[in-house]
Amino acid sequence: MAPSPSVLVTGATGLLGRAVYREFQKSGWSVIGTGYRRTRPHLLRCDITDEEAVRGLLQEYKPEVIVHCAAERRPDVVERHTEAAVTLNVHATSTLAKEAAACRALLLYISTDYVFDGRNPPYGEDDGPNPLNVYGRSKLEGEREALRHCPGALVLRVPVLFGEVESVSESAVTTLWLKVQGAAECCTLDHCQQRFPTDTRDVAAVCRKLAERARQDPTVRGVFHFSAKEQMTKYEMAVAIAQAFQLPSNHLIPLTEQVAAAAALRPANSRLNCSRLELLNLSVEPRPFTSAVTDCLWPFTPDKRWRQTVFH
Repeated sequence: MAPSPSVLVTGATGLLGRAVYREFQKSGWSVIGTGYRRTRPHLLRCDITDEEAVRGLLQEYKPEVIVHCAAERRPDVVERHTEAAVTLNVHATSTLAKEAAACRALLLYISTDYVFDGRNPPYGEDDGPNPLNVYGRSKLEGEREALRHCPGALVLRVPVLFGEVESVSESAVTTLWLKVQGAAECCTLDHCQQRFPTDTRDVAAVCRKLAERARQDPTVRGVFHFSAKEQMTKYEMAVAIAQAFQLPSNHLIPLTEQVAAAAALRPANSRLNCSRLELLNLSVEPRPFTSAVTDCLWPFTPDKRWRQTVFH
């Protein structure tokens, strides 16, 4: 029997990294996951901003595929702590790409729809990026480093993500649960920016399919887009969450003009055209938002048995 192919997942303690780790594991791959601040059993502690540590890791484990999920992905944090974010999003990617090329590993770099300015959607892979914030610029630089140093690299741009969370604040989508539950006081939510909330389990499945195909077919390389199809503002997401849990939503107030409070500018509509993946039959049918977000949030309901009572 041939040995299982091996994959290294950076940021395996994070929102997307956990889903990617599980997806490859359940598909029979040999998976190595790295974390830094939140290291778990079965995961390796590695500071991927340390070039020597990255080199040592790759030389020791010799993964065939590297899925690079580790990033500072909170735009307002990047705006305030730019140097640390650029070190992680750009320089660490550059190091990984060089070392991946040296050990002939396939590199899959996770990027973002925020490389676009949101003025002329939908965006195909060849459309010109024009990021509005430092986060988008840092991820675009990361893409360029990945493709420059590792010519067979894959870049997967994805929109706002949600999935199984350790705390609801881990995703911009699940954090809306706090607003939904605060029915005692009115709460305004953005109703301008069009988003495409996407389940990490779907992104993880696409990562695996891309990796499997690219190992067999070296023409599968470069930039790909994956996104769920449901277009929603934060206000609409919150209302959908309230309805899913049979909670009131009349305390949620749609805010129809941009607020200057956020540190980072965000694109109005950075919808991704995902036809390249679809043409190669590498996409997955995105999970419907309501059922997927219910999966993520039911553990945070006051009565954890809620799930059994509603679904039976």
